[in-house]
Order: sequence, then C-alpha cells, then structure tokens
Amino acid sequence: MNTLFSNRNLTIVNFAIVFYFILIWLINIYQIDFVLVGVFRELFTIPFLLAQIVFLVIGIIYLMKNKKSLLLMLSVIALAICSIITIGSFF
Repeated sequence: MNTLFSNRNLTIVNFAIVFYFILIWLINIYQIDFVLVGVFRELFTIPFLLAQIVFLVIGIIYLMKNKKSLLLMLSVIALAICSIITIGSFF
C-alpha cells in the first residue's frame, strides 16, 4: 500500500489533476470549440472532480504520516487551491 502512494506518485497525480483543470480553464478562456475537445472534456471532468477530492485527502494524510517533501507539499497546496476554486465555481 505504501509503494502505491509514494511521494513521486502522489506528486505526479496531484499536478496532473491541477493541469487538467488549468487546461479546461484555458479552453474556456480561448473559446476552443472542437467536437473532440468537448468529448474529452465531458468524459474526464467528473472523474477528475472526484479524484481531486480523493487525492487531496490522501495527500494530506500522507503528509501527516510520512516524511515531508517540498515538491509533494507544493502539489498538495496547488491541489487544495484548485479544489477551492473548482468547488467554489458551483456556488
């Protein structure tokens, strides 16, 4: 179980989720309206929303229990900010 959630794996997953939502924001800002882009956006948004919450909780628990890495702490902070902005956009 500990090898599945290592510093490197959690950092990669956290930054991937943050970059996905940044990409969605950029697509919205620049009004990119291709069918294939819309299909992938609709297909991946709900799983990434759920993964965002799950990996934020996993990252916080991992940071409390294990040795702290600067890059992992930055990725968890970036994921927390992304979560606040994403969930806040619903209200």
